[in-house]
Amino acid sequence: MRSVLSSLMQIGELSERAGVTHRTIHYYERLGLVRPAEREGSGYRYYDESALKRLEKIAALKRLGLSLDDIAAVIDLYFADATGIKGKEKVLEILQAQLSRTETQLQELTAFKHDLTANIARMHALIADAKRK
Repeated sequence: MRSVLSSLMQIGELSERAGVTHRTIHYYERLGLVRPAEREGSGYRYYDESALKRLEKIAALKRLGLSLDDIAAVIDLYFADATGIKGKEKVLEILQAQLSRTETQLQELTAFKHDLTANIARMHALIADAKRK
């Protein structure tokens, strides 16, 4: 078992190489985003290079603005398809949906700002009228 484990990393090395904390790795495991390659009888987890690649992909997807739920929906696509095209298509779909929601929110906020501006102007007018009386 030792020869197999010699090519694997413990969580500390994985954490250091990926630039994330142990806690983050454990959290991602609970979410199913990362899996240990081996588990020793004593409970130690051992990770292979694919775990490191998954952590790197998670970081890249987070930089694109994807939530962990979104990442969970696409990450396996990147590793099931060597070209990564299926993953990229799914990410594009998610980003387009985010853009659509953002445009709707901007329209709603613009209308809200207009209403606020009008209400502020009305309050100024009411105050000015009250002071003149």
